[in-house]
Amino acid sequence: MPKLINLYIKNIFFGFGLSAVFVGLLMYFNIANLWHLISGSSMGWVAGVMLFMFNGIVFAGVQFGIAIMRMQDDDEPKGGKRDELALGLQPIAIPVDKK
Repeated sequence: MPKLINLYIKNIFFGFGLSAVFVGLLMYFNIANLWHLISGSSMGWVAGVMLFMFNGIVFAGVQFGIAIMRMQDDDEPKGGKRDELALGLQPIAIPVDKK
């Protein structure tokens, strides 16, 4: 399996794990009375699954973005070409007509 696909799958699992922890903490601390809303309704489990899935998608995407942006290539020097300036060049005045 290519390394990038392997990295993506690992970050998806990590993002959905974070989502499970996040939704669990939301339910445990009853933020915005979510525990009552989800447990008190016959279709509350759908809301819980949707909360988990959508947060998982967001957390997985952010985690993968962070992992990609942290990749570096330290082999090449940074800052562009460092050519020395040619010695002997002198600035000259250029006349400009006034209008």
